[in-house]
Amino acid sequence: MVARKRFGLRTALGVAAMTFVAVGAQGVANAAPVASLGGGSGILLGRGVCTLTTIGYDRADRLVGLTAGHCTEIGMSVRAEHAPDAGVIGTVAAVDHVDDYAVLEFDRAKVAPIRRVAATLIGGIGTPPRQGDVVCKNGRTSGYNCGVVWDTHRWWFQNQSCSQPGDSGGPVTIGDRLVGMNVGHIAVRTAGVTVFDMVCHPPIAPLHDPAVATQIGMVLDDIDQGGGVGAGFRPL
Repeated sequence: MVARKRFGLRTALGVAAMTFVAVGAQGVANAAPVASLGGGSGILLGRGVCTLTTIGYDRADRLVGLTAGHCTEIGMSVRAEHAPDAGVIGTVAAVDHVDDYAVLEFDRAKVAPIRRVAATLIGGIGTPPRQGDVVCKNGRTSGYNCGVVWDTHRWWFQNQSCSQPGDSGGPVTIGDRLVGMNVGHIAVRTAGVTVFDMVCHPPIAPLHDPAVATQIGMVLDDIDQGGGVGAGFRPL
């Protein structure tokens, strides 16, 4: 019926423009939500919530990330805390409960990897921190804060940064170098009160409860030896 009518050029252009707008609007409306994730982002693992350590690619070019092993179990679904509409964005591919790390594999169609989350910028992997160094941690609960390294060991180190439930897995950095994965705190108790509840609020009670972080180089070496998802990890 349209072919039989004699439209002028102006009318034809108007119809074309309306069609373009309609199709374009429908395309935007139907676009799948995408979650922006980087080291320091909150992630939902089953019913729990923890923090993403870092995101990047493994040697098979899979989009992968890391978090604390005590946060999850293998096969669990992964969701982004601040992008619930994106739904399930990945799965837990590997878990080591002894050395406390987990490898996550993400759906590249649902995740936009980023290098910076708040004040944390991850530009590469750093060397292990030394006693007296100042490291900074980013967690979804307590945010970004820094503290002095108290002591170091082959797999882990203690530092005076704030760590609260949900911060597990958070990146620990020196400058823009990732040096550790936050896994918790010693949980000193004084008069029936867990000190970590106060150490994050110095004006209330400047007590000391060292946070514990695994040495990221040891974690990556262990993943490489396994040869599975995450092996050959490189940050963005």
